[in-house]
Amino acid sequence: MACNTGTESGRTMDPAVQDLCKKAAAEGIDTAWDRYEKQKPQCGFGELGLCCRNCLQGPCRINPFGEPKTGICGADADLIVARNLLRSVTGGSASHTDHAYSAVQLLRLMTEGKTPYSLKGAGKIPGVAAKLGINTAGKKDEEVAHEIALTALADFGNYSEAPMKWLTATAPAERVELWGKLGILPRNPDREIRQAMHGTAMGVDGSPMNLLLASLKSGLIDGYAGLHLGTDVQDIIFGIPTPVKTEANMGVLDKNTVNIIVHGHMPEVSEKVVEWAEKLSSEAKAAGAEGITVAGICCSGNEVLMRHGVPLAGNFLSQELAIITGAVDAMVVDVQCFMPAITKVAACYHTKIITTQAIAQLPDAEHIPIEPENADAGAQKILRLAIETYKKRNPSKIHIPPHKSEAWGGFSVEAIVGALAKVDPVQPLKPLVDSIVNGTIKGAVGVVGCNNVKITQDVFHVELIKELLAQDVLVVATGCSAQALAKYGFLSPQGAKTYAGKGLLAVLTAVGEAAGLGGPLPPVLHMGSCVDNSRIGDLVGALAAYLKVPIKDLPVVASAPELQHEKAVSIGVWAVALGLMTHISLPPPVLGSPLVSQVLTEGIEGITGGKFYVEGDSHKAAAGILAHIMQKRKGLGL
Repeated sequence: MACNTGTESGRTMDPAVQDLCKKAAAEGIDTAWDRYEKQKPQCGFGELGLCCRNCLQGPCRINPFGEPKTGICGADADLIVARNLLRSVTGGSASHTDHAYSAVQLLRLMTEGKTPYSLKGAGKIPGVAAKLGINTAGKKDEEVAHEIALTALADFGNYSEAPMKWLTATAPAERVELWGKLGILPRNPDREIRQAMHGTAMGVDGSPMNLLLASLKSGLIDGYAGLHLGTDVQDIIFGIPTPVKTEANMGVLDKNTVNIIVHGHMPEVSEKVVEWAEKLSSEAKAAGAEGITVAGICCSGNEVLMRHGVPLAGNFLSQELAIITGAVDAMVVDVQCFMPAITKVAACYHTKIITTQAIAQLPDAEHIPIEPENADAGAQKILRLAIETYKKRNPSKIHIPPHKSEAWGGFSVEAIVGALAKVDPVQPLKPLVDSIVNGTIKGAVGVVGCNNVKITQDVFHVELIKELLAQDVLVVATGCSAQALAKYGFLSPQGAKTYAGKGLLAVLTAVGEAAGLGGPLPPVLHMGSCVDNSRIGDLVGALAAYLKVPIKDLPVVASAPELQHEKAVSIGVWAVALGLMTHISLPPPVLGSPLVSQVLTEGIEGITGGKFYVEGDSHKAAAGILAHIMQKRKGLGL
């Protein structure tokens, strides 16, 4: 079967994707939803986390209703589930850490004059240098940026027992003190990832509680060796995002232009594609096109949206459907979140799938390396291949759904504080804090994460946020969640008038007009890609510092309404370690262990102040989040 249409089918609420699902069915092309149906019934042991493949005596599985109660080595349900969770969190942390490490290496090579990139974020350098204790007096920006790169690399070469400098320089002091007491301050991130994998091997750590503490440590690796490190360094290289207007959904593709999708997470790739698309526009016109359109999917799309206003074609579950429009000439991928299936879908059309990274290649794809030293040459080759591919289009196969919405992005912490400074130049955070104190804004939610075929695409993001906005809750968003909300008008000023409650609308209007936008800010502020969850952490940390309270006491909640990747799990663990209640609609595979489930949703609150809140109904989730916000307000005497 091919993907059905309509929200009743449990597939997607996006009309563009519904339209393209019909096209896929007519053309006999499977999509993620079809492959999901073919997997049913999924393994119940695996969904509960009750299977172990950590040695060659297995796989072993625990039967929650009878025998066996242990694996061959004697590991019980609690131990197996805790091991599996740590491996999942570590997998997510490794993904973000490797991403950030690539950015650091690019910064080092760039400041040594060995790449075609140029420094665009000089404004970020003083703040980052100050928190790292780097003296900037009398030094050029490139010199200081080089020292920043070397300081970051020193964390990866740390052979002492001292904690990561990037963490101790970035995290709130009260959190660093708590994590130190718990013994979970990470040292060298590579060492910690190695140790986590070792600890979960057969015959090593047999304590479920110790493994759960190790999961918290792994979440901190993600938060500071991945998210914070990646965002800070990318802002230095590519520039601090500022508000920018664009559009979102499939209608951004143009049948008269060469269409290139950037997909993945590394801005060093997408930035060069955007740069050379502009430079080679004349070559596209010589080939019969009206120009070149670059559009984004997933976080590569978020990165170039935030800095250049590049439009979004869709989020994670839309990637195959973008190809099914028949109008995409090239999809350029780097790392993370692209499905191996895209080459099979592309084979039904003229579309070229182009991989760019040595660790992320696909059979039947073109591989054009984009490395720091050769980025210009690789980008030119990609653009010229896309232009040649454009000539091979089959017009009869082109169908671009007309759906698209206005969307604004670029709301970095610096941009948000800058907008608030138009209201109060002396104490920029005061207007926001005053609005929270007097109840005009009840609290804030950071909504993040993915799409998951088990949930109707986008519907949880939309319904949850619609209810929270109506209750005067400020919302910031990243990742595929931000892209979902972009498609339905939540990232436009008009969306504030449609969705925001009276109090929230008043604040958005006052700040927007003061900032010179001529109207309200969008009701949801797009803060960037998945690594840019660090921006949310920094904003929350700044609010806590202004109020002189721990983050755990703030009326702030995190939510990943449609999580599916290991990275979402590791980000969630970091948020819980910060002290935030973190809503998820689907639990990771831990329900086979009552101990692990209880610790994650209740017990851990007494340790970090945060916890996971699992609710698969968007209306109940909104009510639960609001109740938590009101409880925190009461605790602050508000």
